[in-house]
Amino acid sequence: MFSTSDFKKGLVIQLDNAPCLILDVTVQSPTARGANTMVKTKYRNLITSQVLERTFRSGDKVDEADFERHKGQFLYADGDQGMFMDLENYEQFEMKADDFELVSPFLLEGTEVVLGIFEGRMVNVELPMTVELTVTETPPALKNATATAETKEAILETGLKVRVPPYLESGEKVKVDTRDCRFISRA
Repeated sequence: MFSTSDFKKGLVIQLDNAPCLILDVTVQSPTARGANTMVKTKYRNLITSQVLERTFRSGDKVDEADFERHKGQFLYADGDQGMFMDLENYEQFEMKADDFELVSPFLLEGTEVVLGIFEGRMVNVELPMTVELTVTETPPALKNATATAETKEAILETGLKVRVPPYLESGEKVKVDTRDCRFISRA
């Protein structure tokens, strides 16, 4: 069991018979004398992918989910679904279209990920913090553009669109932050 004092971003708890990934925790101090401290959480139900909020009293207890993280690898896209493999036991898992649509712009065949397994089935894929992708389409590079703060749109090999500096050209590899879909640097 976890107490509300154990809550932190990234912790998986069990609420309503489903594993839930905590996305944000806010502790609200009492304003009235004798009132309890409240712990507000924002979490994602890993079965339904819904993002929900719930407030707990300080000291409340919740169950630990039967949730495991395993090293995994993206194998291939099969139409609008994705196939992943657990690198520990070589078991393969299929990700449904709705969930795969969120992670597919960052995945190339062979990309290593972390698979979230709940009761023997994959319910979550954690992407690496950054991925390296090749620019396939972008307007031509501008000369002497290194001193400007302007950006231009680039389409990467997975179809992902990001804003990049104007000096980048098609064919260059770039690093992209998977959390906010932001250009970081040349690879």
